[in-house]
Amino acid sequence: MGVKYTKSYLDKIENLFSQSAYHLRYEKGNFKSGYCILKSTRVVIVNKYFTLEGKINALLDIIKELQLNPKSFEDKKAQEFLIELQQTELKL
Repeated sequence: MGVKYTKSYLDKIENLFSQSAYHLRYEKGNFKSGYCILKSTRVVIVNKYFTLEGKINALLDIIKELQLNPKSFEDKKAQEFLIELQQTELKL
């Protein structure tokens, strides 16, 4: 599956975080990678000044790093979407 850089695609990814144990926030910050993961408090912070493409790429990186379990999601569509995202390779 290819990555789509649209607002609705970003909304779908954000919806995954709302269903997970992690809380997603957009804030300003000087993060070298563009995001910060606070695993002990289960908070993910993404630079709010990123472009749409930057936010999507950062969230995809975070999903791969967190290794979320699709079975922990109750919604079947969310499970399938997460599996697709985990198989997606970003090409720069």
